[in-house]
This record gives sequence, C-alpha cells and structure tokens, in this order.
Amino acid sequence: MSGADLLALFLHFAALSPLAFGGALAATPEMHRYLVEQRDWMSHAQFIDSIALAQAAPGPNILFVTLLGWQAAGVAGAAVATLGILLPSSAICLAGNRLQMAHRDSRLVRAMQRGLAPIAIGLMLSAGWVVARANDSDWRLALLTGGAAVFFLRSRRNPLWLIGAAALAGALGWV
Repeated sequence: MSGADLLALFLHFAALSPLAFGGALAATPEMHRYLVEQRDWMSHAQFIDSIALAQAAPGPNILFVTLLGWQAAGVAGAAVATLGILLPSSAICLAGNRLQMAHRDSRLVRAMQRGLAPIAIGLMLSAGWVVARANDSDWRLALLTGGAAVFFLRSRRNPLWLIGAAALAGALGWV
C-alpha cells in the first residue's frame, strides 16, 4: 500500500471519528463501505472476522479498528487507522468536557446530552444491522440473530449465557 493510500485511510477514519457516537463500532457500516466495497482492501469475511476477533479479545472495544487497518495495510495500516479514529474524537471529548464542566447547568449542554443519546443508539443499531445482514446467510443464522435480539430486549440476564448458547449451537453443528 502506498503512502497516499495510508494517508487516505487515516483521513477517512479521522473523518469518521467525530461521527462515531456511542463508540467506533457505530461507524462500522461506513468502514465496511470504504474498506470492502469502495477500496477492495479486504474481503467481507475478513472485515466481519476482524470485528468478531476484536470483540472476543479482552481489552478496549476499539481494537477492531486496529485489526481492520492491519488487514488493509499491515502494521502501518493498523497504526494509521487507530490514530485516525482516536485523535479527532479525543480532541473533541477533551474540549467538550471542559465546556461541559464550565457550563454544566446550561440548557444547551442538557439539550445536547439528551439529543446525542438517540443518535448513538441509532448508529449502534445500524452497525448491528450490517453485521447481522452479512452473517445471516441461512435461516438458522437468521433465527439465532432474531433470538439474540429478543434475548437482549426481554431479558436482564448476563449476555455470556447467550454467547455460551451460540457456542453450543455451533459446536453441535446447528449453525
């Protein structure tokens, strides 16, 4: 990958960073469009596997961005993707936190807090949709996805039970 491609990767992820309300996972639909569909730097399977691996590993939720960069361009890609997603949002958070602390009782600050919550939820749902749509290649996987959604909406149980059930279904060859 050329230096221009690495710069393009950095700038694209830097542009996504301020829009990733609720975390970088909320920006996965656009990351997928850019890395898989537009640039063809990785396959769809590599994209989904990178997210799954990073989510299964202990550590920060942002690890998947590093894996996506690594899949696209090796060590240099991992570095620029991670810096691209972290630097702008970190600077905005620092400035926003200082502003909030100075004006915490302001109507504008309260309105922004209330307004950003539904945006974060919507972005997270869109990320879930991209991953689910891609993986639900037959009726059994679609049923597993639907069951997981119902589980999360209706139950207050620990999600590890769901992960265990899905692992058992895979081990038994049901999915």
